[in-house]
Amino acid sequence: MKTASFTVHADVRQSARWKQAAEGEGFPSVGAWLAGAADAYLKARARAGMPIPLAWRRGRFLVELQGGELVEVNGQLSPPFGSFCGTADGPSSYSGRHRHTLVYVPSRRILATVRTYAQCKALGAELARLWVRGDGSEPSGNPAPVLSYPS
Repeated sequence: MKTASFTVHADVRQSARWKQAAEGEGFPSVGAWLAGAADAYLKARARAGMPIPLAWRRGRFLVELQGGELVEVNGQLSPPFGSFCGTADGPSSYSGRHRHTLVYVPSRRILATVRTYAQCKALGAELARLWVRGDGSEPSGNPAPVLSYPS
């Protein structure tokens, strides 16, 4: 299992409370307790219907187009999602009033084509909420888009 490390800053009072809570709940360390607390927070947020916030950044990723062609596109990334300006037919060089496509990057599968980048971000957040909550499953290997914007 791959792990990641984080540095958390706390004042003296927080540190004492966290140590007490970790010991009281039987965690081997404050870090293990914080990891469980963060996961519980995200699950509670999902149960409350609040989308999981995703941090988007510019990047390049591979996408499988409608004809099965694999291309690398410029766009926005917030793993496991990517978004690019264009459709299942291919990327567009104009990011104005055209279509934007949400991709599940690990499988390079197109999930949806919508009107705006904001809609891509919102759909990604909603899918992340459902997957954390356990109501949805990750996309299967089916190359057909999950959603299509009507022409």
